[in-house]
Amino acid sequence: MNTSAQGLRVLVTAGAAGIGRAIAQTFVVNGARVHICDVAKPALEACNREQPDISCSLADVSRVDDVARLFADVKRELGGLDVLVNNAGIAGPTAKVEDIEPADWERCIAVDLNGMFYCTRLAMPMLKANGRERGGSVINLSSVAGRLGFGMRTPYAAAKWAVVGFTKSLAIEAGPDGIRVNCIQPGDVEGERINRVIEAKAATFGRTPEQQKQVLLETISLQTFVSPQDIANMALFLATDAGKHISGQALSICGDKQRAI
Repeated sequence: MNTSAQGLRVLVTAGAAGIGRAIAQTFVVNGARVHICDVAKPALEACNREQPDISCSLADVSRVDDVARLFADVKRELGGLDVLVNNAGIAGPTAKVEDIEPADWERCIAVDLNGMFYCTRLAMPMLKANGRERGGSVINLSSVAGRLGFGMRTPYAAAKWAVVGFTKSLAIEAGPDGIRVNCIQPGDVEGERINRVIEAKAATFGRTPEQQKQVLLETISLQTFVSPQDIANMALFLATDAGKHISGQALSICGDKQRAI
């Protein structure tokens, strides 16, 4: 199985930490040239110190002007683009829909959905410039919230369902140009983000964080969280020759999560 990324030019949004950092590192290890962006300046600076071979931009993908500057940086640093990984996303509020402030709804949609559109619209001309034979790959990060629905987290779930529709529609549109478009639906990924979600839900339901974690694990057949590296491995597979005939798919990496809570 050929998962070499040698010569690929890759952009990973929100690539300075968590899943994005794992994806960026995995592509570098397998031969790619990688550019990342992130909204967190300290995380970007740390990444630059630790991996100076990864170029970076400070950018909020929900801002059109930031995305324009990001793609100017990508052209300068990479000279083109073969793979776009739309990883940027936020968890959004945890509350009943009638208790969610419009500003919190709008921020979640702005980052998780609008930002994906802003990046993809500028990436497509660069990917098409490769020609059909070389083609390219767009990998969007959805979530199991995009197939199960998550009560108390309607903005996040709505955005992640929309990512699946965006992915499937774009795959049809971009296929004739040799561009593959897929999305990954991570389950509960170990790390700071899921810990924050657990704490928020524990407070909502009157449980301790450890009790809430056990309730969460009971919804997963393998009764374990997935790792950022699991997601990175799938991204690499989809972007390389190993996944050259896969497009328009929503692929769940979740330990078989059966239901949302």
